Amino acid sequence: MKVVVTRRIADSALKKLLSRYEVVLYDNDYPPSREWLESNILDADGVLCMLTDKFDSELLKKAEHLKVLSSMSVGLDHVDLDAATRRGIYVTYTPDVLTDATADLTWALLLAAARRISEADRFVRSGRWKVAWAPNLLLGSDVYGRTLGIIGMGRIGYAVAKRATGFGMQILYYQRHRVSEDKEKAVNARYVSLEELLSTSDYVTIHLPLTEQTRGIINEERLRLMKPTAYLINTSRGAIVDEKALLRALKEGWIKGAALDVYEKEPLPDDSPLLKLDNLVLTPHIGSATTETRNRMAEIAAENLIAVLSGTRPRYLANMDVVRIRPLVS
Repeated sequence: MKVVVTRRIADSALKKLLSRYEVVLYDNDYPPSREWLESNILDADGVLCMLTDKFDSELLKKAEHLKVLSSMSVGLDHVDLDAATRRGIYVTYTPDVLTDATADLTWALLLAAARRISEADRFVRSGRWKVAWAPNLLLGSDVYGRTLGIIGMGRIGYAVAKRATGFGMQILYYQRHRVSEDKEKAVNARYVSLEELLSTSDYVTIHLPLTEQTRGIINEERLRLMKPTAYLINTSRGAIVDEKALLRALKEGWIKGAALDVYEKEPLPDDSPLLKLDNLVLTPHIGSATTETRNRMAEIAAENLIAVLSGTRPRYLANMDVVRIRPLVS
């Protein structure tokens, strides 16, 4: 069987594939071109891909032998799940393993924005620190005891809430469905409307998947609901936030600051006006970027792929209906 791997991954994961299949590896840290994908998936039985590899219906049509598309990601907005299911292609992903790493980064960004860490770092490095201590130098905002609003109380959102208990925070959350009473009590969280969350939270953090319903959900109208002393943190998907509206909010003082790990367009263009804002912390989509997490993500992606090609149910299957289209036979 032939397997295509669209990026350089952990050796431990790659070895699992090399011991079983003919492997075509795009041996680079940067994504392959559309043309490379088209030419290499024509006779592939499996593909291990990344969130930057767009598998739309047109590309999937060319993969006539494809049985499994294993994504090394938790999000699947880069894959046309309906088209994959119709073609009997199993789509797998790696959800649980990156929860803690992403929750940790969310907190790093929240604290960096609140305490102006990036500004302070630039201040020191640029040689502007001339007085040992000044009462009004780089004043930030308190975190302990404040109100945290979590939009999306899934795995990552809940992990963020657990960390917030150590900061004595009041926790509000919003999503389509309420979590269990036991889970709420464990982190002292209260279920509220999106409008109430935005208007009362000191820090708002986003943990939603990107769907047609969530695209642009944080728009101008909703940003104007936030306190002028509040901060917005996004480690989910960039398109959930209207960047033009956020730019205005930060420039005109609707909110005090923000921190982003994800953007509408990635990488962030060199001429992006976001780069000029001091009250905005920026990181390059590194939510899961720890050595341990990325290695385990690669291993799980490889294991998911091997399971399908071996005729067994993978650990993390995204399109359950595919089983009726192409039953697994071990």
